[in-house]
Amino acid sequence: MPDLLLYFITAACWLALSAMAFRAARPAMAAGPETRGEARFDAVLAPIALVLHGILLYRRVMVPEGLDLGVANAISLLAWLTVLIYWLGGLVYTGVASILGLMAPVAAAAVLLQAVLPSGHVVTYGGNPIFAAHFGIAMLGYSLFIVATVHALVMLAEEKWLHRGTLPPLLRSLPPLLEMEALLFRILLAAFVMLTLTVVSGVFFSEQLFGKAFKANHKTVFAFISMAIFGGLLWGHHFRGWRGRKAVHWTLAGFVSLLLAYVGSKVVLELILQRG
Repeated sequence: MPDLLLYFITAACWLALSAMAFRAARPAMAAGPETRGEARFDAVLAPIALVLHGILLYRRVMVPEGLDLGVANAISLLAWLTVLIYWLGGLVYTGVASILGLMAPVAAAAVLLQAVLPSGHVVTYGGNPIFAAHFGIAMLGYSLFIVATVHALVMLAEEKWLHRGTLPPLLRSLPPLLEMEALLFRILLAAFVMLTLTVVSGVFFSEQLFGKAFKANHKTVFAFISMAIFGGLLWGHHFRGWRGRKAVHWTLAGFVSLLLAYVGSKVVLELILQRG
């Protein structure tokens, strides 16, 4: 399949999922038989979109020279992992599956960005298993933090609508707020473990991973700041009972710091300074 056609079909699948989520969120359509039929189609379309997006990533990231980890590919990979986590989570927590519709436009935008932007920074790793483990853990950790951030924003919306005494159809299918909060801290704990492993492996295995000794730069500084924020939040939740809006605000602050550490540095280097 030509790449241009694959881009178009993949983006169309994500946009169709987004349209169905928007249609299901309309009060007049929420309980209709057409929406229920669309929900069944949604369950089929989501894995198809994930597979097509995965094929696209494999073609763009796995190049003969190594791994093309340019900004477009990095964003697309993170978006794909995020919707994959939500899709898998929806198999366990039924109500969480509705958030997949909110992430579908992000995945579509990531695919289109990948089609427009040229290839970026290629990493030659020579099949190094340490690098493969480091890269896999880092991407999964970043994706879990994106999931936690979206989860926190949805919790804010859910709390706001609960105070009004009613919930829109999209939020009505979610688990109760206390259950959502408990799930948020499980996600944060898993993501924090992944981030810690990523930073520690980067510090102690820098020469094996990147062929040069470790040195502190803005990327590592923001990564350590993120660790401190998320670690502080988990400590505060366990020992001080932090929850609610305080947990949400700490989550958003940690995510912004992490965004500046990874995606922000890529955008500046590749798109603004035109360096790989």
